[in-house]
Amino acid sequence: MVNMLFSKLNCIVRYDEPLKNHTTFKIGGNCIALIEPREVSDIVETIKICRENSIKFFVIGNGSNLLVPDEGYNGVIIKLKSEFSTIQVKDEYLIVNSGAKLSEVYTVAYENSLTGFEFASGIPGTIGGAIYMNAGAYGGEMKDIVESVEVLDLDNFELRELKNEELEFSYRKSIIQRKNYIVTTIKLKLQKGNKEEINAVYEDLRERRNSKQPLNFGSAGSTFKRPEGHFASKLIEDAGLKGYHINDAWVSEKHSGFVVNKGNASYKEVMELIEYVQKVVFEKFGVKLETEVRILKD
Repeated sequence: MVNMLFSKLNCIVRYDEPLKNHTTFKIGGNCIALIEPREVSDIVETIKICRENSIKFFVIGNGSNLLVPDEGYNGVIIKLKSEFSTIQVKDEYLIVNSGAKLSEVYTVAYENSLTGFEFASGIPGTIGGAIYMNAGAYGGEMKDIVESVEVLDLDNFELRELKNEELEFSYRKSIIQRKNYIVTTIKLKLQKGNKEEINAVYEDLRERRNSKQPLNFGSAGSTFKRPEGHFASKLIEDAGLKGYHINDAWVSEKHSGFVVNKGNASYKEVMELIEYVQKVVFEKFGVKLETEVRILKD
């Protein structure tokens, strides 16, 4: 039945697809179907089919900030990644489809001697996801370089442009989280720079990231948002939780702000670990840790 519904779509469709293959945590059961659109019209058609048949849907990029239950997701996953990742250069601007990986955007910026994107070069996600949460690292945030964003309004399937100030960026937040929008295209304003200097910054950040972050294990990056006046990793370490684990779900010994999957951690184990860390930190320091990772609930 489901196979028939999506058979006429002109894009990649995978049925009963394991979501652990589409998240950097390497955790998660199957979805009804995973669809990779090539055009905005594919997104619209997919959502119309879902709505007409009372099927839930959820949009992901690289799955680098997502935790999926072991039972999976009883709905359709719309994955905006390699099939939806065109990058155009116009003077000091990059026009980028939301499925482009941040590393790919950096490469194009570097090749065209454009500076300003170095901070995001090592974030393991797509630019659409980065806009959604105003991703940042090493003193930079997406809000610093976004000129405008084109979104698909799911209330009427119209495309609209939002200027930087209309996106209401703040720490790990944007208006996209509160609206029924899907990010389709991003216009970035960078500056002309020197290739050697751009590469030097990139190499410095890469070295710092490799030395401090547990990149050899599955994770969703920083597990917790930075609480005002504190650093989540320091609170967790000071609470004696560095290296604490529930089976294969660990508070990283390398960086205690990361919960990592050292093999076959389950969704339940990761959630238990996150909740335990939140409980202990609150009991010891009176600080509530909010998760930065998005949790896909059925």
